[in-house]
Amino acid sequence: MEATAAGKYRRTPLERADQQVSWERSDQAFFAAGACHILAWACRESHPEKSIGITGLRLATEPQVFHVYATWNDWAFDHSGWNPESQLFMVNQDFEARPLERVEITADLAAFCAEHYSRMPHQYWQDPLPRAHGYLRRCSPPWESGHRKT
Repeated sequence: MEATAAGKYRRTPLERADQQVSWERSDQAFFAAGACHILAWACRESHPEKSIGITGLRLATEPQVFHVYATWNDWAFDHSGWNPESQLFMVNQDFEARPLERVEITADLAAFCAEHYSRMPHQYWQDPLPRAHGYLRRCSPPWESGHRKT
């Protein structure tokens, strides 16, 4: 999958107000906007043998991140699968048409959610963790054959 800007899938006012409507979006839309942090932490959990980091993107003038993804070496994993992190950054910056900052996230999921006004898994309409792990299984990580940097 090619890197795609998270903003392309921003939730509508109805999707923000109604958890069931938000849940019923496609997996890619759900994990691009509204549950990206869940997918990132699920990625880390699924590969305990790897040094998976968690990174957020924010507008250069804002304190809150708007997108979260997993990182490994120079790779990033989000709703658009595994891509070189530099591509993911540029696609999002181009879409937002404003400078972005990359923020390394060192907090655990609960602390991140509290600090960034994000939902914990139990606060979704249904448990997003099985959905996140299913999505992960469809995306080959870069340490497996077939991945090349472009």
